[in-house]
Amino acid sequence: MKMRFLMTTKGEMAPPDEATMAEMGAFIEEMTRAGVLLATGGLDPAGTRLTSSGGKVTVTDGPFTEAKEAIVSFALIEARSKEEAIELSRRFWKIIGDGEGAIQQVFGPEN
Repeated sequence: MKMRFLMTTKGEMAPPDEATMAEMGAFIEEMTRAGVLLATGGLDPAGTRLTSSGGKVTVTDGPFTEAKEAIVSFALIEARSKEEAIELSRRFWKIIGDGEGAIQQVFGPEN
């Protein structure tokens, strides 16, 4: 049975050079062909916060954290285990270089 994981990156990163973009493109293509990669995207680091309390919803525009702490991109993957998700993330960071991110298992209905 496969599990879904969300891989995220934090903070400001320098724009990748052409060689890095080509290597990342090949990695994304490989994961897509293997059926592992479900979605990728970038996130607005500023965001909008919604808070609910006592039946009232408050909407506040960001930013809320320092740029280095904001989650700025994600990849939704389907892997056989947490270890496989970690290995895919290791491969990603070897391509991109320095940075920080997280892997979180996604729970929900089976597709």
